[in-house]
Amino acid sequence: MPLPDRISYRVPAEFRYLLATPEEMKPNPVALIALHGYGSNPETMLRLMAAAVGAEHPIAAMEGPNQFYLRAPGGDDGYNWGVSGHHASNVEMHHRMVLEVTGEMQARLGIPAERCVLVAFSQACGLNYRFLGTHPGRVGGAIALCGGVPHDWETGAFADIVAAPALHISRDADEFYPLEKVLGFEGRLRRRIADVEFHLLPGGHRFPSKGGPVMREWLAGRFGV
Repeated sequence: MPLPDRISYRVPAEFRYLLATPEEMKPNPVALIALHGYGSNPETMLRLMAAAVGAEHPIAAMEGPNQFYLRAPGGDDGYNWGVSGHHASNVEMHHRMVLEVTGEMQARLGIPAERCVLVAFSQACGLNYRFLGTHPGRVGGAIALCGGVPHDWETGAFADIVAAPALHISRDADEFYPLEKVLGFEGRLRRRIADVEFHLLPGGHRFPSKGGPVMREWLAGRFGV
């Protein structure tokens, strides 16, 4: 029997996010579009982000498009943003989802795209950088926590200069990102992003609780909130 053809097709899909809004919205607010790590969920990411930056910012915690059958720690369902065998479709899906949610922030809260900041822990950091490089001007900035830089950041079809600022926080004992690789992230990001702030905090591959003050200071300095 000859090898079968591999044929792709599209079907409608429904995705979800959790939206937490402050009781009193600040003038000219910033919306944080938060993406959880591999195997986690929006409930966990929302809790961690609220603890890190406070309750004064609207937070939209997106749910990854792929569900695990195994439960994540804490008993909630776990999700991810794709696997390497479907890289191109993972990237396209992520871009479509982010564009939809940023549009929702404008429609629901009156927050324009330039006041939306992408935040990711681990897996989605690289996807968010791809979004910045592919859709310049469609978000106001990005915060990356314990994640990496796209492998083709220097050679891919991205904007030459990305005006949106980026805050990258890595850990010095991250078991998924060796220190020698982590130390090169700042220089690599500066190849395309004009405003990069890089921090290296102690610890392994966990949400950096001590990154809260760093994130709050960065948001205040770049967005006046």
